[in-house]
Amino acid sequence: MVAEMSSDQIRNLEKLLDTPRDGALLRYSLGTAYLKSGETEQALAQLREALVRDPRYSAAWKALGAALAEAGREAEALETWRQGIAAAHDKGDRQAEKEMTVFARRLQKRLGGAS
Repeated sequence: MVAEMSSDQIRNLEKLLDTPRDGALLRYSLGTAYLKSGETEQALAQLREALVRDPRYSAAWKALGAALAEAGREAEALETWRQGIAAAHDKGDRQAEKEMTVFARRLQKRLGGAS
């Protein structure tokens, strides 16, 4: 049932690609839908595209880092969160900045090093 919902959601979002509604939010939404359906590479591509369209999109930085960490790409996740922390700071998004700081610290600790 959840897979069907994700599949339907993905199809509906894909219909909006390359239309006037195509933008960072659409790409973020599509990326998170792909992630829920287990399509990691497609999710990563869409989340990266969201950031091309809006480099200060804190939620996309956070989701991209989480997706990379979940995929076992810890070094990329750590660097992504560091970039996201800077973007969130510049934007004034303190909550996202704090969350990504916690995620990055936990990952750095798990990797056995200090940042």
